[in-house]
Amino acid sequence: MKDKGHPPYQDILFVDTATGFKFICGSTLQPSETETFEGKDYPVYRVPISSSSHPFFTGSQQFVDSEGRVDKFKKRYSNKKAQAVASAKEEKEKPAPKKTAPKKTVAKKAAPKKPAAKKTAAKKVVKKNSEEKPAE
Repeated sequence: MKDKGHPPYQDILFVDTATGFKFICGSTLQPSETETFEGKDYPVYRVPISSSSHPFFTGSQQFVDSEGRVDKFKKRYSNKKAQAVASAKEEKEKPAPKKTAPKKTVAKKAAPKKPAAKKTAAKKVVKKNSEEKPAE
């Protein structure tokens, strides 16, 4: 393998800027800033969100919807669902149409084709006359 083909792998101190939470993880990042953590110097990389500040992991997940998009969607969906239920009720209330047997269509049979008249060549019948003798 070539030398210097990959960046060096090292332990890096990740710091959550929202909560100040710190954790160490191996990475190939090359930050220039360093900080001492648990008695050892580590390169520092600052992250805006980590598991300590993300709403999913903290349990304080809230829907922030300033324009009411979620409400609009729910309202629209509920209207369509209500319309579907109403149309289903209307279908049940309508009297069932009388069932009639489908009309049978009689297929006309094509008249059988007459065989084409055979063209026969008229045969010339040559009778030999026994009385006639060939010329000498």
